[in-house]
Amino acid sequence: MTELRFPREVYAGEAVDEAVKTWGQFADFNLTQTDDHWVVEVTPKHEAAAQQIVGEFGNYVLGLTIDRGGAS
Repeated sequence: MTELRFPREVYAGEAVDEAVKTWGQFADFNLTQTDDHWVVEVTPKHEAAAQQIVGEFGNYVLGLTIDRGGAS
């Protein structure tokens, strides 16, 4: 399991939610939040590709946030 923290001032929460739905075939996710961050615990389903899955998931959240014009 890897914990990713996405600053709320930078990332759109909707982008995090959409990414979790899209990447569900590759990993299990647990979502929480703090006052400052969207927190995502990522548990890849394929251990051999775990580092790549986590990295690509983070990139995907960033791309979706950019497509939405940034954080709300």
